[in-house]
Formats: sequence, C-alpha cells, structure tokens
Amino acid sequence: MKPLVSLLSLLLYLNPSLPYSLKNCTIDYSVNPTADVFLNCANRKLCTVPDDIPRDVSSIKLDNNIIEKINRDDFSNLSKLKSLYLQINWISHVDDGSFIDLGALTVLEMSGNYLTNLTANLFQGLSSLTVLSLRWNEVQFIHTLAFQSLTSLQTVILLSNQLQQISDIQPLLQLPHLQKLNIIDNQFTSFDTKDLLNMSSSLKVLYVSSEKLKTFSISTPVFPQLETINLCQINSGTFVRWDVPDKTLLKSITQLLISNTWIPFEEIQNVLQSLESLIHLKLSYMDEWIVKGLLETVCKIQTLTSLDLSHSNVTNLSAKLVTCSQLSDLDLSNTHMTELPKGSILSLKRLRFMTVKTNSLTKVPDDIRSLSSLEILNLSDNLISELGCDDFTNTTHLIELYLNMNNIVNLHRCVLEKLNDLKVLDMSNNLLRTFGGAFKITLQKLEFLNLRGNSVSFFEKGDFQGLGSLKHLDVTNIEKIRPGAFDGLVKLESLRISVPPKLYYNYSALQQLKSYHFDFPYEVSTNTIYTMKYLESFTAENIYVSAPNGFTFHYHTHLKNLTIRQTDMSDLDPMLFETIPNLQVLDFSNCYLKSLDFLVKARPPALRFLNLSNNELTVINETVFQSLPALTHLDLGNNPFTCDCSNAGFIQWVMSNAQTQVVNAHQYTCSFPVAQQGRKLLEFNTESCWMDVSFICFISSTCLVVLALLSSFIYHFLRWQLSYGFYLFLAFLYDSRKKKKGTPHQFDAFVSYNVHDEAWVYREMLPVLEEEQGWRLCLHHRDFQPGKPIMENITDAIYSSKKTICVISRRYLQSDWCSREIQMASFRLFDEQKDVLILLFLEEIPTQQMSPYYRMRKLVKRRTYLSWPQAGQHTGVFWQNVQRALETGNTPDDTNLLSGPTDC
Repeated sequence: MKPLVSLLSLLLYLNPSLPYSLKNCTIDYSVNPTADVFLNCANRKLCTVPDDIPRDVSSIKLDNNIIEKINRDDFSNLSKLKSLYLQINWISHVDDGSFIDLGALTVLEMSGNYLTNLTANLFQGLSSLTVLSLRWNEVQFIHTLAFQSLTSLQTVILLSNQLQQISDIQPLLQLPHLQKLNIIDNQFTSFDTKDLLNMSSSLKVLYVSSEKLKTFSISTPVFPQLETINLCQINSGTFVRWDVPDKTLLKSITQLLISNTWIPFEEIQNVLQSLESLIHLKLSYMDEWIVKGLLETVCKIQTLTSLDLSHSNVTNLSAKLVTCSQLSDLDLSNTHMTELPKGSILSLKRLRFMTVKTNSLTKVPDDIRSLSSLEILNLSDNLISELGCDDFTNTTHLIELYLNMNNIVNLHRCVLEKLNDLKVLDMSNNLLRTFGGAFKITLQKLEFLNLRGNSVSFFEKGDFQGLGSLKHLDVTNIEKIRPGAFDGLVKLESLRISVPPKLYYNYSALQQLKSYHFDFPYEVSTNTIYTMKYLESFTAENIYVSAPNGFTFHYHTHLKNLTIRQTDMSDLDPMLFETIPNLQVLDFSNCYLKSLDFLVKARPPALRFLNLSNNELTVINETVFQSLPALTHLDLGNNPFTCDCSNAGFIQWVMSNAQTQVVNAHQYTCSFPVAQQGRKLLEFNTESCWMDVSFICFISSTCLVVLALLSSFIYHFLRWQLSYGFYLFLAFLYDSRKKKKGTPHQFDAFVSYNVHDEAWVYREMLPVLEEEQGWRLCLHHRDFQPGKPIMENITDAIYSSKKTICVISRRYLQSDWCSREIQMASFRLFDEQKDVLILLFLEEIPTQQMSPYYRMRKLVKRRTYLSWPQAGQHTGVFWQNVQRALETGNTPDDTNLLSGPTDC
C-alpha cells in the first residue's frame, strides 16, 4: 500500500508541460520530483541557443559551446529562470532586451566570451539579479546606464577585461546593494578613488590588481563599508605603490589578500600598521618581505586571527611566528617545509585550524601536541611514516584530522586514544598494515573514517568496536573479515568496501546500513548481501561474472538505489526486483544487455531513473515503458541501435511522450544496417513503417482474386445485361442528338436481320411490303451510308424510320450487330413511349434461348410480334398483320393490334 501511495504522489507532481524530447539538452535528474528543473546544454558544440527550452526551467547550463550571439527572443517566456550559465562561448553581441523576461534571474555567468561593450539596455529586466560574472571577456566600454535596472546586484566579476580607467566602474559603484567587485587583470595603471565621483558605495569586497597597476590609492571616503581588499596578482608580480594617506579610510578592513604583488617594504609595513580591524591576512609568494622581517609587523596586529603563508619558500618560516600568539587559523601549505622546529609555534595556544599539507614533513611536529585548542589539523600529502603515542596527547579538542597521502605503516592504540571529540579521520593512501586496536575503545564520536588505499589485509573481531557513532566507512583491499569485525558500528549508514571473491560476512549487526558500495573485481557473496536488510543504496562495479541470482535482494524492501556496472547481465532474472518495490534509481550501464524484457516482467512501480547506457541494445520495444509508470529519466546512450522499422515505435515514443526524458536521444546513432551507420536514430523516417507490406500484399492479392472471380461471373452470367446497358447509353446519346436536329422520317421501317436470313427478306418480305403494299423500307446493305461508322448508321436508320422490324432467328440472336440494332430500337421504345418495334420470328425459339434483350422486351410490352412458321399456308394473313402493325399509330394506347401467334 505504501509504494502505491508514493507512486500516486509522484504522478501528481509530474509536470506534463515539460518537453522531454529535447534536441541538445538534458534535464538533470533530481531525487525530489518537485525540485526545480535544471537544464544541462553544456559541451554540445551549439551555435545558437536551443529553441525547445522548457518554460518551467529554473537553471540553464549553456557553457562550453560556440554560441556567437544572443538574440532578442532566445530566453523569452522563461519567467522562472534563476540561473543562466553562458561561460566559455564565442558571444560577442547580445541584443538589447534579451534578458527582459528573466525577472527571477539571480545568477548570470558570461565568463570567457568576447563582449566588448556593455550597452544601456543590455541587462534590462534583471531586477532580481544578485551575481553577474563577466570575467575573461574584452569589455572596454560600460554605458552609464548599463546597470540601472540591476537594483538587487551584489556581486560583479570583471576579472581579465580591457577596462582602461577606474572611472569605467562608476556605474557599478552606484548600485545600492553592491557588496563584491572583482576587477583584477584589467588595463588600469592606477586605482585612485579621486577619479571617482564624490559618492559613498556599499562595496564590502574589492579585488583589484594587474600587471600594469602601479598605484593603489584610497584617498576619499568612497568605500566606508569596505572589509576585504584582494591584491593577488594572477601572473608574475609587479611593483605597486600603496597610498592611503588617512588610515581611517581603512578602518573597516578585516581581510587583506596579497599574492605575487610587490609593494615597497616600508609601504606595506605602514599599511599593515594602519589596519586596526584586520582579521585575515594572506601573504603568498612574498618570500623577500618575510625574510626582511615583515612577520614581526604582522604579529603585532592584535586583531589578526587568520594568517595564510602558503606558497612561501622561506627557511625556518615557522620560527618567525613565535610572537603571533593571537592566531586561531594558520596555513603553511606548500611552503617546502621539511620540519617544523620545536618551539616555533608553541606560543600559538589559540590555534584552532592548522594546515601544513603538501610539504615534506617526516613526522608530526612536536609543537602540535601542545596545541590544546586545535580543532582541525591537515597534515596530508607529506612524508610522515610513523605516528607516536604523544603526537596528539593534548589535542583533545581535535574534530577533524587529515593524515592521508603519507607513508604511515602502523597505527597504535595510544595514538588516537585521547581524541575523544574527533569526528572526521582521513588516513587513506598510506601503507597501513594493521590498526593496532586504535578503533576498539576510542573515538566514540567519530562519524567519518576513510582507510582506502592501505595495506590492511584482514579485519579482526572488534576492530571497530569503539566507533559507536561512525556513519561512513571506506576501506579497500580486504582479504578476510573475521566474524564480529564490524561489531559496534550500530550507526553505520554508508559502507564502501573491496573484498575478494565469495567472501562471506554477516552484516546483520549493521542495522542502520543504507548505502553499500562494492568495487572489487570479484563477485560478492549473496549470503553477505542477505544480512544487510536495511540497505537503501547498493553499488557494485566490476564485481559479478554474471547476473546475480533472483533472490539476491530478497530481504531488501528498503532498497532505493541499485547500481551494477561492468557485469554481464545478459541472463538477468526478473525475480531480482520482486522484493524491492521502492526502487527509484537503477543503473545497469556497461552490462552487455541485449533486451529489456526483464523490465516487462519486473515492473518496478517506483522506478524514476534508469541508466542502460553502453550496452548491446539494438531494438527497443516502446511497450516496455508502459510497465514503468513513474519513469522520468532514461539514458540509453552508446548502444548499437538498428535504424529500421523495428525501432519505429520507440522513435515515435521518444518524440511524443510527455513524462520520460530520454537523455541525449537526438545524439543516438545507428549501427545497423551498414548503410545507415553514423546516421542519427531519430532522423530515421518512420512514415513508411506504418504501411504493413505483407498486409498490402494480402489485400492486393485478395482484390485480384475477387476481381478475377467477378469478371468470370459477369462474363458467364451478366455480359448481355452489361452490354445492353452500354448500348442503351449510346442510344440515349444519339436519341438526344436526333431530337435536337428534329429530322423527319425517311423510311416507314428499318429492317434488322441477319445476313443468313437475307434470302428470306428479299424473297418473301420485300415483294410484299415494298411492291404490293408500297412501304419504303431501310436495308443496311442498300441504304447505309458508306464510310460512316456502323453504329452511327444503325442509329440513324432506326431514328429515320417510323418503325423497326426485327427478323429474328437463331443466327440473329447470336449476332452482335443484330443485338445492338434491337438494343437501339428498344431504347427508342422506352424513351419515346411509342410502339416502334415489330418482331418477326422466322423460327420457333424456346424462351430459355432468347437473348436477354428479348426477355426485356416481353417484360415491357407483350404485343406486336409475329411468327412466320405458325403462319403456314396463310402467309397473306401474316403480311396483313404486318401491314396493320406498320399502319398502327404510335401511341401506347393502340394495343392488341396483333395478339401474337394465335392471330396469324
């Protein structure tokens, strides 16, 4: 029930307005789903600002690209943007008003570009900006109104530009809340407050120095609140004259940092003597002045508590600090020191923080043991090989001790037994072979212990018995762990360890252990993992030979982060995830995975971050992600994708889904097929993939088969009906034409007959109808116009005659032309509603052998038909009936002139 509630809460916070198929950027993953949106577009070789920036973004990184210009609309509508990083580009121009919509912006970083002029409206709209960094540009000109809208600005960095004179910074000093200004390494030859208008600035921190600077003078009360002056030169030192005639003008100075800057000895003495409120002083690369006795003046500053002498190469440097008893913070790192002479810092009883790192000390200085107020001691990166029992005898208030990167071989119990307040101990990268019981009864407040990179080969029972408050432990190269070795670590939360293969240890005593990082190149024992029931994070790099079995995390219901890298996980069992319902982060990068099927079966409900980069995935089935309802961050980089239709669904999912960000998806490249190698995966055209070729072939073949069957059916059963319809249509066209012309009838009747019946026509019909009765008949062999299309001759003959006589025989019914003639006559019958058709049957023909056109005729008008065979010897009556038919009027009411064969 609890995972379900968490999932529902997560889904409520998901912002559907964020576009996740970003072309050139990624949204940084955050453990908190409601956290601000951080967009990373750095190191992408971008020439312009991306046009698909989410509107809800609060931070954008565009550094290390090749952008040359900022356009007016590049950052429009980004009302929630708080931080914008544009450093290390080629920006030489910014349109006025480019930042006008960034009312919430507090940090603008534009270092490492090619800006030359700061125009009046360049920063328009940045009313909330507090930090502006323009270091490493080529700024030569600042308009007097350039900063007028920056009413909240507190920090301005103009280091390494081309400003020529101090008056150039006048617009900055007029800002009401300005506190820090860095103008180091510009082209000033003089910094004199007389060159500024008579005003009072709120500035508290001033960084100013350059190779060309010759004079530094504060002669007017322009900086009444100034607390820090930094004269640290970046390159080789130059001589600078310091002129402060009135020491009250420096009454607020608490920090002075001088490095690589050569101020005349007498002047720097006078300066130091005039700083009545000085607390922190840095004097780096000031060897000549220290040798001359500058530290004597320094030690007389009663307010001074912090002294930084790093990077000073002076013999017996520490001996010159005897009178600096007021110090609480001393930095002697990188001073080429081989020893700290006894008694040299004995007087520094107030010392709380001391750094002597990166020197050549061979032992802990004797004076350390007398510094009872010491809280932080850094002796890292020296040559210390042995620790004595008295080294930290009196440093009972020590909280942090750094002894890493030395040559310490042995650790005795007595060395640390007095450090009851110690919380951080770093002894990494030494040569330790044994702990000597140092952690058995002492250091009860220790919270962080780093023992990586030593030579301790095994842990004995109770080795960490005294570390009841320890939360973080980091150890490596352990060959054997005795039972009970971690007894006493009841508050341990994070363990980073390297142990040999199949080494079993029962971690059940570590009931608070939440993070376990295992990075030794051998497989960790499953039984060992079983005992860590309260784990929240597990990391194993180059550990397993094959995927861990499905029961590895059977008892780890609290596990949230699981990372297994550089392991062959191709045979992964989905059961691995069954008992870790709270899993939120899964990293299986570089694990030889070829399929994501395990996710379909595992279905981790709370998984939000999934890293499967550097595997062997070629085809991704987008339906896999339906089993990951909470997924917001997916990394599939450096996989050998196949660019064909098998990935079409995945490509569409990447481009359209509104929940999961596929990191750098637009940079995924094709590996297969060979012809597509090097192309971008998302540039593959998926439109053709939605047409199923096999389905199209099936439909096409089906249509062809149906068409063939239909054609056969029509040919055998409907060809006459279709033919009739076609010629009916042609007759309609001709009929319309004749009506328009209004042509009178030239013939009394058109005789339609088959050539085989021509003898009967000439022998029987013509003598009676033409010679005896006087009718004018139209015969095709006699009256058709030569050269004219046959169909047109037939149509003209039918419409030029009052009647059409069809002499029907079996051969007549089999003739195409005869059929067309009766079709035309039939259409005229239908169209004009006139009895213009006379049928004469020369033979007895059964009804089933009749043409479809004749059957049509019987359905419309069952009259005006004569039978020659039935006439017999009464041919005279037959011809009289024909005469009557020819004489009959054309109205449909003139019926029953002939009653068929019975009247013959």
